[in-house]
Amino acid sequence: MPLPTLLVLEADPPPRLGRLTGRVRVRYADEGSLAASLPSADVLLVWDFASDAVRAAWPGDGPRPSWVHTPSAGVDRLLCPELVASDTVVTNARGVFEQPIAEYVAGLVLAMAKDLPGTLELQRERRWRQRESLPVAGSRAVVVGAGPIGRAVATTLRALGVRTAVVGRTARPRVHGADELDLLLTRADWVVCAAPLTESTRGMFDARRFGLMQPSARFINVARGQLVVEDALVAAVAKRWIAGAALDVFAREPLGEDSALWDVPGLIVSPHMSGDTVGWRDRLGAQFVDMFELWASGRPLPNVVDKERGYVPVRD
Repeated sequence: MPLPTLLVLEADPPPRLGRLTGRVRVRYADEGSLAASLPSADVLLVWDFASDAVRAAWPGDGPRPSWVHTPSAGVDRLLCPELVASDTVVTNARGVFEQPIAEYVAGLVLAMAKDLPGTLELQRERRWRQRESLPVAGSRAVVVGAGPIGRAVATTLRALGVRTAVVGRTARPRVHGADELDLLLTRADWVVCAAPLTESTRGMFDARRFGLMQPSARFINVARGQLVVEDALVAAVAKRWIAGAALDVFAREPLGEDSALWDVPGLIVSPHMSGDTVGWRDRLGAQFVDMFELWASGRPLPNVVDKERGYVPVRD
């Protein structure tokens, strides 16, 4: 029986696939060669998960891989109508990023509550200025997104004493429905966006929703930049409709040097790194190898994406 062909959309550094040596033919493609390489592939590993190349290349002629894996939580950069309509199974990296992102969000909450950015700036200026900071325990948070990342964020915030509500697409035990979001926003000290990017969530944080928040509220986005109308956020922070914000994701990445977001007082900018702890690429590679072994033996794959919804359904 011929060996299956694994096509890898290149990124640097490449994945470690040592355990698959001799068990699979590995081929590499870049954005320019992906379309021509797809018909000969049984499996596609989208190692360059920040690329839109799959969405562009998939609609072409010829056979397509039976399984596509992206080593990221979101799948919005590869889903296109032709892939959604196909029999191809799509999986993601659920299980790798949840706790690192939750820790990052907790760090941002603590940093903003205790004004660590201000402390560091005063240190650089050699200025001694005592001031009060905000209590974290007893404050209220709304986490938008009831998937594994959102739930990990909620668990971590609750450990800090934050009273935390989770909002999902539909209501279920311990999860509020999307129709309750507006009311919850009016009461929140912290609003954390951890939702998948779909047509129904694109631009969900706009001027109206920022206007619902308390002047003391702070907004954090660790999901996708397109969930936020960035001009509306800049205005909300600059006009003090809300007290501050922290963005780890942006509508266009990398963030351009001329972006207004860099210079907004009270806005923390980080370069899409909330899930990137030491060794994260190795963990992603090991996860894929484990999943490939399941696929090769005909066993069910974990982390299967509902392509119509655009995420892995949560089973409580």
